[in-house]
Parts: sequence; C-alpha cells; structure tokens
Amino acid sequence: MPVPRLIADLTVPFAASPDVVHAYLADPANRPEWQSSLRRVAAVAAVGDHPGDTGTSWEDVTLVPGVRPRMTVEASEPPHRWVEAGTWRFVRATLAMTYTPRADGGTDARAVAHLEVPGPLTPLALALRVAAPPALRADLRSAARLLARRTG
Repeated sequence: MPVPRLIADLTVPFAASPDVVHAYLADPANRPEWQSSLRRVAAVAAVGDHPGDTGTSWEDVTLVPGVRPRMTVEASEPPHRWVEAGTWRFVRATLAMTYTPRADGGTDARAVAHLEVPGPLTPLALALRVAAPPALRADLRSAARLLARRTG
C-alpha cells in the first residue's frame, strides 16, 4: 500500500475574509481561473447546499493529454478547512486547505499536499516535492489576486 508523502506545505495571504476565500477556492467552477494546470472541470457531481461541499466530485481536465484525475471533496468545514483528494490510475493526491483570519481582515491560506504512489514510482513523489510548492504557491497567489479584484 502506498504511503502518503508530503510534497508541499505553504501559506499564501489573501486580502479577503476566510469565508470568502473558502467559498472561492472550494468551488470547482472557479478552479480553471486560478489553477494553471487546468483547461476546465467536467462531470461535476454537486453534493450539499454549496459548491465544494463534502462529497462533491468532478474531473480535472488538465493541460496534459489523457491526464484527468477524479477529484472528490473529503471535508468542507467553512470557513476553516477544506480537503480534496484526486485519483488517477494508481496515483492519489490530497490537498488540505486551512484558513486563518488575520487582524487586518484578510486570511492566511495554508495548503498541505500529499502524494501516494506505488513504490516503483517513489522518484516521482520526490521530484514533485521540488516542483509542487512553487506551482501551488503561484496558483494560490493567482487566486488571491483574482479574488482581490472581485471583492476589492
């Protein structure tokens, strides 16, 4: 059984409140706006009263032909925490977001990502440990800028 390997743990500041940040980042429809690896999301199966509620799932249509992980929201606790898991073939990745309010009314959004791959693909996990943090940070900074324009 593959072991989850930490590939990213970072925090990005947002000018908006935790409830606004959570609502924006959790909504699958917003993902292609700020996630650079996506063309679009497809086959969204919404669960609950809000986009991105626990149990919601969709398919990420990535820029890499044929790579279309199935994403599922494992936890949604607005405005504090949101967790997704993606599976594609024998690979599983999780992203846990936590939102901490700041004194200035903004939010510190912490992203912790893990990757599970079979033993022979361990070098892939190690390579992503180097590549994932800058990519994830850039995507979240893009989300912060977009959200600031919408709410500013």
